[in-house]
Amino acid sequence: MPTMTLRKLLITSALPYANGAIHLGHLVEYIQTDIWVRFQKMRGHECWYVCADDTHGTPIMLRAEKEGITPEQLIERVHAEHSRDFAGFHVAFDNYYTTHSNETRDYAVEIYGKLKAADLIAVRAVEQFYDPLKQMFLPDRFIKGNCPKCGAKDQYGDSCEVCGAVYAPTDLNNPYSALSGAKPELRNSEHFFFKLSDPRCQAFLRQWTRSEDRLQPEAANKMQEWLGAENENKLSDWDISRDAPYFGFEIPDAPGKYFYVWLDAPVGYMGSFRNLCAQRGLDFDAFWRKDSSVELIHFIGKDILYFHALFWPAMLEYTGYRTPSKIFAHGFLTVDGAKMSKSRGTFITAESYLAQGLNPEWLRYYYAAKLNGTMEDIDLNLGDFVARVNSDLIGKYINIASRSANFIASHFSSQLLDENFDERFRSDLPDLALAADEIAAHYEARDYGRAIRRIMGLADQVNQYVDHHQPWKLARHGGKERELHVVCTMLINAFRLLTLYLKPVLPKLAQRAEEFLNIAPLVWADAGHLLPPSHLINSYEHLMQRIDAKQIEALVAANRESLTPSPVAQPEPHSPQRHAQHQQHPENNMQTPTRPVAPAISIDDFGKIDLRIARIADAQHVEGADKLIRLSLDLGEGSTRQVFAGIKSAYDPARLVGRLTVMVANLAPRKMKFGLSEGMVLAASDVDGETPGLFLLSPDSGATPGMRVK
Repeated sequence: MPTMTLRKLLITSALPYANGAIHLGHLVEYIQTDIWVRFQKMRGHECWYVCADDTHGTPIMLRAEKEGITPEQLIERVHAEHSRDFAGFHVAFDNYYTTHSNETRDYAVEIYGKLKAADLIAVRAVEQFYDPLKQMFLPDRFIKGNCPKCGAKDQYGDSCEVCGAVYAPTDLNNPYSALSGAKPELRNSEHFFFKLSDPRCQAFLRQWTRSEDRLQPEAANKMQEWLGAENENKLSDWDISRDAPYFGFEIPDAPGKYFYVWLDAPVGYMGSFRNLCAQRGLDFDAFWRKDSSVELIHFIGKDILYFHALFWPAMLEYTGYRTPSKIFAHGFLTVDGAKMSKSRGTFITAESYLAQGLNPEWLRYYYAAKLNGTMEDIDLNLGDFVARVNSDLIGKYINIASRSANFIASHFSSQLLDENFDERFRSDLPDLALAADEIAAHYEARDYGRAIRRIMGLADQVNQYVDHHQPWKLARHGGKERELHVVCTMLINAFRLLTLYLKPVLPKLAQRAEEFLNIAPLVWADAGHLLPPSHLINSYEHLMQRIDAKQIEALVAANRESLTPSPVAQPEPHSPQRHAQHQQHPENNMQTPTRPVAPAISIDDFGKIDLRIARIADAQHVEGADKLIRLSLDLGEGSTRQVFAGIKSAYDPARLVGRLTVMVANLAPRKMKFGLSEGMVLAASDVDGETPGLFLLSPDSGATPGMRVK
C-alpha cells in the first residue's frame, strides 16, 4: 500500500439539547461521525472526537421548574441518559462534556470581549412581550392569541396554522402568555447583537464559504444564496442576548443579561476539547490557534448550517482563533417514508430500541448503507431494514465464517494451512485483496453506502467461491483433505478482510470476529497481508442473530402513543428533538394540541374550492421575510402562479423544485409587501407533538399539473 501522510484531526458532532431523549433521528449524525472517526483512527491518524450536551436556554429553565428541581440537576440527569444512549450505540467520543462548564464560560466571555473590542457588538432596544406573572420576556412561541388575518383562536405568535399567515407577535389579537395565561405587556429591553452585517464579516464570509472545499457544493450554493450578490448585504445582525430569568452565562458588565444559547453552544466545542486537553496533556492552542495545521471538522444537520457556516466562522475569525477546515452537513431521517410519529410508533428513542433487545449494530449498518456524504434525507424503511440486515450481514458476511470454521476445527485442529498462499488468494479472489484503497476512498468521502455496496459485492464473490468449491463435499470424500484445507484457509482470510472493511461500521462485531480469528485489533494497513501460515483460530461462536420481524413490530408498539388529548392539557415548551438529528434551540417551539374538527359545511360549499395539482417550478427565499418562500407553481398548459408560503422553517427551497403539491387555485389574489400571492398551497400541521411544523401535501404518482382534486 502507498505511503500515507499522517493527519491530525479534531472532529465534533452537533451538541444535543439537554431537554429530551436521544432518538433514531439524532443517531444518524452520531453514527455517521463515529464511523468516520473510527476509520481515521484505523488509518493511523491522530484523531480526537469531542461533543457535549447543549444545556442552556428558556426550555431547560422551565422544565426544571416544572419538575421541582434546579436546572443543574436536570442537565446532570440528562447528561447521564445521553451518555448511556450513545455508549449503547457504540458512539465512542474521546470526551462527552457539557456546555455548562467553566471552560465554555471562559471562552464565551473571551470571544464576546474580543468581538466587542473589534466593534462587532451593538446594543439596541428591542420591543417584546413580557409576562407580568412569570416576570419574563416571552419568545414568539410562548405567546398565543387570535390570528390577525383570519381570526382563528389560539394561534402562535409568529404564524397562523389555520390560514398560514405570517406575522409578528405584536400583530396578534387578544394575546396571552402560553405559560401563565396572563395578558402580556409590551416592554422595551436592551439587547446585544453580533454585527454580522458589518462589511468586514460580509467580505470574509464570501471568501471563506467559497474556498478550499470547506462546504459541500449544495451547502456552498446555499451560503451564496444567503449572502446575496457582491453588492448586496443580506445578512442581519444576530441577537446574542436574553433577559433574566434565563439559564445560561451572564454577560460581563451587563447584570440581568445572558448569552443566548446559540452563542455559547458552538463555543462548547472548545470547552469540551479544553477539558480533554487537561485529561490527556494535549496542547489546546496547537489545535485552535489561527495558523494551526490541525483539521477541524464539524458534522452537523443541514438545518443548523446557517449557524455553523456564517455565525461561527465569523466569531472565530475576529477573535483570533482558527476557523473550521470542513463542515459536513447531512439530511434528515424519515421512517417508512414519513416524519417520525408518536402516533404511528416510529418516534423511536435510543433507549427503547436497546430496551427491546435490538442489536445497535443492525441500525449502524443500515444507516451506513443509506448515507452518501450529501445533504439528502435518508429513510429508515423498517421492512427493508429487516431484509437488508438479514441478507447482508447474516446471509453473506457471517455465513462465510460459519461455513468454514467448523471444518478448520474438526479436520485441522483449528490450524490454517502451513504455507504462504498469498499468490493463490490474489489469483482466486483478486478483487478482495485489492479493494482496500477503493473502500478507504469511499469512507473518506463519507459515501458509506457505496463502501457497503462494494464490501457486499466482495462478500458475494466469496460466497460464489464457496458454492463453486463446496467444502462440505470435500469433507465427505477421502483424499480431498488438502484441497479442503486450502479452501477453508482462503475463506478464513477472506472473512478477516471483510471484517477489516466493515470494522468502522460494526466495531463490536469486529471485536468478536478478531477474538474468533485470534488476532490483534485490525488496522487498515492489515489489508496488505494475509494471516501467517499455520495460524491458530479459536472456537467459532455465532457472531450475530437475524432480526425477527416480530421484534420490529414490538418496537413500534412500544413507542406508539395515543393522540387522545388530555381534558386539562395545556401547551408546554417542547423538548428540542431533532427531526433526523437536526439540532434546534426550541425557544420558539411549543406542543401543538389536537384540534377539534371544524363546523360542518355542505357539499356545495366544498364545491366552491378549486383544488389543483401544481408542480413547483421554482422556489426562492424572500428577502426580508423570516417565514416565507416564494413559489412559482406550474398548473399545466403554460399557466403559472406565484404563491408566498410560510414554510421556510420546514423546507429548503432547493429541495422543493420539481415536487408536485396541491394548491387552492381560485383563492382571491392577495397583495403582500413582497408581491402578489395568487393562491395557497395545502399543508398539514403537526398534531403529534414532536416538532411543530407544516408538511406539504403531495399527490400520488401519475398526477399531473392542472388536474382537479375532488
